[in-house]
Amino acid sequence: MNVVRTLTLIAALTSLAGPALAQPAAPLRVHNVVLVHGAWADGSSWAKVIPYLQAAGLKVTAVQNPLTSLADAAATRRALDQQDGPAVLVGHSWGGTVVSEVGTDPKVSALVYVAARAPDADEDFVKLAGQYPTPPARAGIVDHDGETKLNESAFLNDFANGVDATTAKELYAVQWPTAATIFANRTTQAAWHDKPSFYAVSKQDKTIDPDFERFLASRMHATTIELNAGHLSMVSHPKQIAELILKAARQHE
Repeated sequence: MNVVRTLTLIAALTSLAGPALAQPAAPLRVHNVVLVHGAWADGSSWAKVIPYLQAAGLKVTAVQNPLTSLADAAATRRALDQQDGPAVLVGHSWGGTVVSEVGTDPKVSALVYVAARAPDADEDFVKLAGQYPTPPARAGIVDHDGETKLNESAFLNDFANGVDATTAKELYAVQWPTAATIFANRTTQAAWHDKPSFYAVSKQDKTIDPDFERFLASRMHATTIELNAGHLSMVSHPKQIAELILKAARQHE
């Protein structure tokens, strides 16, 4: 086999190996990750991040969050119980509320917040958020007998801004109804006080104010990155989100 054919074969095999990340600075100390989606979404919102994590050697579980109340945290607790060792717990948007509540679990080694809420224990988070500008997406909330969804315009233009049109429409089609009451639910604890925390701020977010995200990241002393992304940064910037999760997985046993 000549050199050209050998190089061609190597390139072809590499393309079949799935998405690749930069060579990690240190070996993984944790090999499990549990992903928690937020409001108006389901577990498929992590679909672009999961292949990067799996290619790096992580066992990945995406929770299907019922979005009816903070009692839904039981679904995340069950997922943690089923892990075979320590796990990084990751939350997007309202999923950050679940992460803050459940993250005290001994199996949780680190917390990752992706454009996420991060309430303190028994905090009136709605009042806290009211100190910042109201994001445009909120104008598109439609209530049907206590369950909310975003209308199509708000979902595509404000919730999924920065996501390609085809993917945004697919996510709109699988949008999960969210109880109107969950946003006022208060946590009983805030795991970020005690666990290493990481935060991905979305600089173009139209669902949670970016400066509010910066405040949340700052008060938890999180290792923070900022992305030129809308609210669904794990869809538009999956590699960067995966790299942040891997950084958390390298930090602590």
